Amino acid sequence: MLTFELATDPLVLAALMAVAFLAGFIDAIAGGGGLLTLPALLTAGLPPHLVLGTNKLCATFGSATASFTFYRRKLFHPQQWRSALLATAIGAALGAGLAHMIPARWLNQALPLVVFACGLYLLFGRMPTTPRPGAEPIAQHRQWPQGLTLGFYDGIAGPGTGAFWTVSNMLLYPLDLLKASGVARSMNFVSNGVALAVFIAGGQVAWGLGIGMGLALMVGAYLGARTAIQGGSKFIRPIFISVVLALSLRLAWQHWFGTA
Repeated sequence: MLTFELATDPLVLAALMAVAFLAGFIDAIAGGGGLLTLPALLTAGLPPHLVLGTNKLCATFGSATASFTFYRRKLFHPQQWRSALLATAIGAALGAGLAHMIPARWLNQALPLVVFACGLYLLFGRMPTTPRPGAEPIAQHRQWPQGLTLGFYDGIAGPGTGAFWTVSNMLLYPLDLLKASGVARSMNFVSNGVALAVFIAGGQVAWGLGIGMGLALMVGAYLGARTAIQGGSKFIRPIFISVVLALSLRLAWQHWFGTA
């Protein structure tokens, strides 16, 4: 088992747990929490593959808490999303399995453009705030390509997956932003859990650090999910747009200009 000096440094641990708390809060509301935890783990000195595995461990804590909170408030109905749940699990397993064999550089180069396009859609597109009356049922056939693609991406990399889920849910289905966020959190939990299992099998998880950050992330996710539910779509919209645009700028700066 690998050990790190940071595990005995209370200041570093406290800083990472604070970042995890903030990431959980943001991720539960709008997605994009991985934008905070991944750079923090890299800065702490972990190797990249171990960063991915450890990040999946703490992210699973947070996404489990947020998805359960939305489910209890009846904002996610699993029977409507059977295809998406299965497709997401398959995609995440494939993505995590290929993470050690396929370089993610091409994905990192393209990601800022995709994220920025999502932000522009939110800024200039018409976004429903309530379900459309008499809307068609949730289409099962659309869930397969969506789940496979986003599950694969979350397995191989992950930052912004929750934001991608939320935007695509609103483009594909008759959902308002609050319900789209509930579905996103649940799918994020599935892909995190499946990818984590693959990284555990490969021995790429720093358990002590991941559990500590995971507990902090759970608290942030719980408070974030409750805040989102109480505030509704009007509260989520400006935060979500801010996170998406910040995500695109951060990734562009890092991967286009080679700065950390």
